[in-house]
Amino acid sequence: MSLFRAVGSPILSAYRQVIQTNNIRTFFLSSSRFISEEAKGEEQAADQSTGEGNVDDRKDRTRIIPVETSIRYLASEAYQQTYQGEPVWKNYRRNHKGIYPPKKTRKTCIRQGKISTGNPCPICRDEYLVLDHRNENLIKQFISPQSGKVLSYQITGLCQKKHLELLVAVERAMDYGLITFDVPFRNYDYSEYYADQKP
Repeated sequence: MSLFRAVGSPILSAYRQVIQTNNIRTFFLSSSRFISEEAKGEEQAADQSTGEGNVDDRKDRTRIIPVETSIRYLASEAYQQTYQGEPVWKNYRRNHKGIYPPKKTRKTCIRQGKISTGNPCPICRDEYLVLDHRNENLIKQFISPQSGKVLSYQITGLCQKKHLELLVAVERAMDYGLITFDVPFRNYDYSEYYADQKP
């Protein structure tokens, strides 16, 4: 048993370090990358004027991020490295008790200005994702390309509060004409069905 402890403990500790480095949630890193790339000077000027020094609190959601900053974030290299061209909800997995997932998602992920859960929804976890009717690139990720309807929270994993904000943002964007839906046109090759017709 002592031989196993002597040989196994360094191997086990190296294995734990590999697991911890692979499981770092990249959405926390995306906001720090975006701050360093795009808005580092603005953040420092704002911190000096307000006297706030605690910017590194990852669970704090009291800062109000403007929509313009969110639009610039969606076009930045940090966003591309984090989500790699996939929708923000694509790689999200809910954690729940038991075998069967609950029918509804949680009411909200943010309570009293802080993230109150270990597995926040795809919008709450990244503070630079702002649901607004002007943020078309973010809203289009939650709309089905076949039907033009908003995807259910059971698919996207959004909390109830953010799903309601998404519905309002989509309705406003459609009212303003920022988002339109056209049924995809399908070309049929009738020669497969009728032998006498040639293309």
